[in-house]
Amino acid sequence: MASSSPFNVPDLIRKKRDGGEHSHAELEGLILGYTRGEVPDYQISAWLMAVYLRGMTPQETADLTLVMAGSGDQLDLGDLPRTVDKHSTGGVGDKTSLILTPMLSALGLTVAKMSGRGLAHTGGTIDKLESFPGWTPELSEERFLAQAREIGLALVGQSRDLAPADGKLYALRDVTATVDCLPLIASSIMSKKLASGAHTVVLDVKVGAGAFMQTLEDGRALARAMVDIGTRAGRQVRAVLTDMDAPLGHMAGNSLEVQEALDTLRGTGPEDLTELCVALAVEVLAAAGEDEGEAAARARATLHDGSALEKFRAFVAAQGGDPALVDEPGHLDVAPGRSDITAPAAGFVGRIDALGVGRAVLALGGGRERKGEAIDHGVGVELLKKPGEAVDRGEAVLRLYHRDGRGLDTARRLLEDGLSIVDTAPAPEKLILDRVN
Repeated sequence: MASSSPFNVPDLIRKKRDGGEHSHAELEGLILGYTRGEVPDYQISAWLMAVYLRGMTPQETADLTLVMAGSGDQLDLGDLPRTVDKHSTGGVGDKTSLILTPMLSALGLTVAKMSGRGLAHTGGTIDKLESFPGWTPELSEERFLAQAREIGLALVGQSRDLAPADGKLYALRDVTATVDCLPLIASSIMSKKLASGAHTVVLDVKVGAGAFMQTLEDGRALARAMVDIGTRAGRQVRAVLTDMDAPLGHMAGNSLEVQEALDTLRGTGPEDLTELCVALAVEVLAAAGEDEGEAAARARATLHDGSALEKFRAFVAAQGGDPALVDEPGHLDVAPGRSDITAPAAGFVGRIDALGVGRAVLALGGGRERKGEAIDHGVGVELLKKPGEAVDRGEAVLRLYHRDGRGLDTARRLLEDGLSIVDTAPAPEKLILDRVN
């Protein structure tokens, strides 16, 4: 298809290839032309590779993000009080959204959020919530906004009409080896956040073996880029960089993670998961000028006085789920099969590879290789021991929850390869690696 863009597309490709900087108008013509089908894939592919090789300035990246955000519908949350959104770059055992969003609602904030499904070794919030039979992410915009106003919490699946340029560009990046490009990653994430309408956005940037960003340096660069985009767009954006060398909490797998999230909402969850949720809540409250010490105390209180749990119960019921399961999470579907990985020697758990755990859940049927695949919500992996804990020879370190042995051999091999037992206790790893605001 010949281009009908008002700009000469080969000239724009050449400009970026040679290290030039695009204007907002040039990016708008190029990206919206592609979204409308006026600029063909082969030209955008060439431009993406030029961006991959030459990069973009902070202003270019912000302009690209704004163009992508404006390529489709944009939610107007202006009538809702103190709107906040949260995004994680993806990890293993990361059920933070299930806990943080009702905490924020209990603190008087409004969370009207769009979330995604899991892909590959990372889990998705929508998948976890669908562990509640009947719960639906499909709400009309009117009902979505009404629920957010009434409860302070509404969560839906990502709309195709929200930043459609991002969906088209990502599909092309996926097949042209241009996914791993910082300005394209930052603009992809932030275009959806800007189009979603929240005034304050808190970002959880995962770093380590089970994360997209493997090093602290790369994670910090992504966090700074996203915070810069949000600031230029007039939003309050803060980022926390967190460790993802080992899974977060003890559970990985949809129903198992929901059970652990409910424990945390009752104030009895794992220390690392609780610490992260409180830290993210503090960033949101501090963005509005609240003292960090007081913010931390208020955030923790929602996990002990029942207010966050009550918000979560009301949220599940409002979107068609059975609220009785919030109080009896043992009735959630969990696969009946059990298989343990034991320590080959006495010592201390040195490493439990987060990527290996995520891939094990995938092998058991708890994740998807391609969008649209069905998943088994009941399978998963439990960390009976965390890195740094003492263990006897033959003691169970990991437990697999499987359905009729599906994928069990592969999952066991992945877990065994990612487990190390050492003679001396390793130094404890920091969970919160850095903050960017």
